[in-house]
Amino acid sequence: MSNLFIIQLPKLGESIHSAVVVQWMKKAGDAVALDEALLEVSTDKVNSEIPSPVAGVLEEIFAEVNQEVEVGYALATIRTGPAPILTDEANLGIERDHNEGSSSDQTSPAVLNLLRQRNIPLTALDKIKGTGGGGRITKKDVEGYKETLQEPLILSSDSTVSRIKIMGLRKQIADNMIRAYREIPHAALITDIDVTDLLEEISQLKKQGTKITITSFVVKAMAKAIVDYPLLNASVEDEYMIIKHAVNIGIAVGIEHGVIVPVVRHAERKTLKQIAEEVVLLSAKARNGELHNEDVKEGTITLTNFGMTGIRSGLPIIRYPECAILGMGAIIKKPVVIEGKIVIRSIIEITVSFDHRLLDGIYGCGFISKIKELLESPSLLSEGLNAK
Repeated sequence: MSNLFIIQLPKLGESIHSAVVVQWMKKAGDAVALDEALLEVSTDKVNSEIPSPVAGVLEEIFAEVNQEVEVGYALATIRTGPAPILTDEANLGIERDHNEGSSSDQTSPAVLNLLRQRNIPLTALDKIKGTGGGGRITKKDVEGYKETLQEPLILSSDSTVSRIKIMGLRKQIADNMIRAYREIPHAALITDIDVTDLLEEISQLKKQGTKITITSFVVKAMAKAIVDYPLLNASVEDEYMIIKHAVNIGIAVGIEHGVIVPVVRHAERKTLKQIAEEVVLLSAKARNGELHNEDVKEGTITLTNFGMTGIRSGLPIIRYPECAILGMGAIIKKPVVIEGKIVIRSIIEITVSFDHRLLDGIYGCGFISKIKELLESPSLLSEGLNAK
């Protein structure tokens, strides 16, 4: 006896209430195994595959590609019964086109798996030039493919304007930014920090074989400062202030068509070396489309580095439901008076935007001053690295 099972969009993380359907791995009538990937959805944080909670046959699909759906939305139905016999292709969760000459029929399972890992749809096979024997697509060809699923959809265009639908990652970011700015009363503080000694410390560490950037030092400084100023690590829920004990620092990483924020979890427990290694790993995963939901969950405060583009300062918007975000500007040379003498020093501008419901300016000043103190005395942060 068979039963009809409804597949709903699950809760994908805190503050995530909807997602956009990116692609279906199965079509109506396909056999589905337990825990086999049914479809892929996108949020402002990461792309996620939705696995089947039952084995059976995909009866009907209700959500179309590029459709935004709320948590709990009925995505499809699966008719359960005796376990279906699945081919190797079905076990891979791959929809095959058996028309004569189709690209997918000429592609190896290893390449098809890589397409899924890189969030590239099977339709892209027609756009990828194969360099293997007989024009066969290889893993190297896929690795060189730069197109993303989140391409703008041009609805109409003429000589004066183009109407492009805001969708996918861009829409998720837009919705969250609007909510954050509408619900959180923003205030901001800005200070200059002399990072001359810090840059020298980084140079010495690199000579000793330690790969590290200023971002890792800032993450470490934020974690240490939050120990003294825990309200920067809080959020608001109804009439309550929720102070998080774990310092989970999100690092904004620019990707095509948007920004994604992987999280360094429990930064307060980690050494500078551990933070540096994690920053490199998470940044690479973000740019390669390899982040998992665990990599972006439960952030408590965010760091954004607009200085990488040469911009000196900015006022970043807080990521809901967090209560603070720190922005780093570009490092510039400035004349500074030290002990009555004018010297040239390396200066960076740091901005902290914070939720004025939870803390006042004087408290925020203490936080940003602590970060300044730590970054201007880098030996306080580089324990265990044996810098000269």
